[in-house]
Amino acid sequence: MSKLNAIFAASSGNAKGIAWMFLTGLIFVGVTGVVRHVGTTMHPVQLAFLRYAIALLFFAPIILREIRNYRGRGRRYGLHAARGILHAVGVGLWFYAMTQIPVAEVTALGFTAPIFATIGAAMFLGEKLYMRRISAVVLGFAGALVIVRPGFQVIELGAIAQLCAAPLFAASLLMAKKLTETEDNAIIVLSTGIFVTLVLLPPAIYVWRTPTMEEAIWLVVVAGLATLGHLTMTQAFRLAEVTALQPITFLQLVWATILGFYVFGEEPDMWTWIGGGIIVVSASYIAHREARARKRPNQKRTDQKQTEGA
Repeated sequence: MSKLNAIFAASSGNAKGIAWMFLTGLIFVGVTGVVRHVGTTMHPVQLAFLRYAIALLFFAPIILREIRNYRGRGRRYGLHAARGILHAVGVGLWFYAMTQIPVAEVTALGFTAPIFATIGAAMFLGEKLYMRRISAVVLGFAGALVIVRPGFQVIELGAIAQLCAAPLFAASLLMAKKLTETEDNAIIVLSTGIFVTLVLLPPAIYVWRTPTMEEAIWLVVVAGLATLGHLTMTQAFRLAEVTALQPITFLQLVWATILGFYVFGEEPDMWTWIGGGIIVVSASYIAHREARARKRPNQKRTDQKQTEGA
């Protein structure tokens, strides 16, 4: 066990971030499954609102702590608010898409977001677009296109909603990355929850229906999973560059395809398996290259010390 801990401790920030993003993908696919289940009986806007409103209950201790400790500190409230508003609109569109088209297709169309995020990170965060990262993102997106190839022949409203949500989520991801420079993970997730809840409140009241007991239980589950997923995702952004993390998100399509098949009876065709294989290759390639890239400078420093000692 100590050897494993030593290996993990020696890994790069990007490698650690990739591990956190891998976990995030599994958690968010769980969220997807619950949303798809509950969304068959509840309006997507109300479902989205309750998901964030219930999640705020998990943060009640943090909210009280912030109120007690507030001394006019320089929190970046403007950036928090902008991210929350963009995220709220994206979430509403995503919840709608989940009720209209298959799980795998929603997930695949969502992978236009990493393209926007990778470009945005280079334009606004000053991150370098290494060829290995560009290649992995393009390859992963190509795998997504292979899976949804038949779906592009007839564009449904759910697909349009998801395509519109993608750039909004990309902007939200970049803002989260910027906020990690000065803010705690919990504060970033908390502020997003507050602003998203406020933005979705008016339309949720308009379509309101009292949830059943079963729906209420599922809502608590999805709120808990989603909150955990945002915490792990924020930790990934704290440790690694956005462009290094994006290809790992493509693995969510593999998990979503498996979920759709075993839970909702959405049988994947040959193109789904081919596309999934391409995505796995893409994610595996970037993880391997990031680990090797980090080892080179460490090895050089070790060799230099050994030479000086001699």
